[in-house]
Amino acid sequence: MIHSPYVRKPVSVQRTMGLVLIALLPGIAAYVWQAGAAILVNLLIATVVAVLAEALVMRLRQRPIGVAVTDLSAVLTAWLVALSLPAIVPWWLTTCAVLVAILAVKHLYGGLGQNPFNPAMVAYCTMIVAFPALMSQWPGLASTGLDGQLALIIGGARDLDAITGATALDSLRTGLRVAGASVESVTQGAAFGVFGSRGWEWVAAGYALGGLFLLAKGIITWHMPVAFIAALGGTAGVFWLIDPTHYASPLFHLASGGAMLAAFFIVTDPVSGATTPRGKLLFAAGIGLIVWLIRSFGAFPDGIAFAVLLMNICVPLLDMKTQPRVFGHREAAGGDK
Repeated sequence: MIHSPYVRKPVSVQRTMGLVLIALLPGIAAYVWQAGAAILVNLLIATVVAVLAEALVMRLRQRPIGVAVTDLSAVLTAWLVALSLPAIVPWWLTTCAVLVAILAVKHLYGGLGQNPFNPAMVAYCTMIVAFPALMSQWPGLASTGLDGQLALIIGGARDLDAITGATALDSLRTGLRVAGASVESVTQGAAFGVFGSRGWEWVAAGYALGGLFLLAKGIITWHMPVAFIAALGGTAGVFWLIDPTHYASPLFHLASGGAMLAAFFIVTDPVSGATTPRGKLLFAAGIGLIVWLIRSFGAFPDGIAFAVLLMNICVPLLDMKTQPRVFGHREAAGGDK
């Protein structure tokens, strides 16, 4: 028999980041299938810029460059930034977003493991505030070949009528503002599929499949994905049952936008998120609730990035107030341990 204590095999940053990158592949494959290969170009641009920026900063800080570049943390940040942006944004916008994530959010706070805010979400919010028109141009399904999409990325004329299409979340938000409109009438449009945004339902399924892979590998715990999905879906479900003419179903909210990407890859960031079990539940549930509020009443069609950053601010308080009781100590009257 083998007795305790047990020694766990150390888990390297490189292995963890590598598994997360692998988990993103089903969602990326579905993205390419539904919207074309432009996303692969932006992933390549983001990766190159992130690695070069990481190497430059480590050189300026007089730290080992090889370790930082090969631990894949910069590559993962680059991929999450690129997947959060529309696939046909110009190359310079992707470059700016990645530089914000790597330089301003990651390294100005001390580097890997020190940033209090999610780098990819800060980059997204910065870009949508600075370039709202470009950030609203999402590729339509099978809208054009790679040549046309590549022309948009490298700075060609943006003939958008044949390239872009409204997302389901944006169509629902604007459609419900018309007098007499209902969810049922608005969702008859071309942007809507069976459950959510047409075609993007497959992308959401790909991200969910990758998330289950991370759960099986023990890279993430169940707390944050379950709490986020339950809060977003549960809140949407309550209001849908109360007034289905003005509020979309839970399946629509979960299968549209970046909900599944957020549930398994954004909310679960181990650096900027809560660390205690109860804290993780409250953190992710808060994000899900804020996402629904922004989608239903806000000025932005999705709002995941803003919800994540708002809850990032609450992480120190959540961790402080949800510390588990120390083993062997009784909780005194009044809550002091």
